[in-house]
Amino acid sequence: METVTSWQRQGRIEGQEIGKQEEACRMVVGLLHRRVGTLTPQLQERIQRLSVSQLEDLGEALLDFNAITDLENWLATHTS
Repeated sequence: METVTSWQRQGRIEGQEIGKQEEACRMVVGLLHRRVGTLTPQLQERIQRLSVSQLEDLGEALLDFNAITDLENWLATHTS
């Protein structure tokens, strides 16, 4: 029988959340690349800092994007 401490449990939960964020980020960046073209490293970094919830919102919003400026405007409005 495995003994799991509360710290280990919390670490697993946090690891799962990080995995979800990374997966969502990869998907959104891929969709953005197809929609508006190559992203600058600075834009990619800003996107990587978004929460899962923000990435979901961006995933919906990008359907209306036509240019990089649409992404820049969305980030300016939805992040600090």
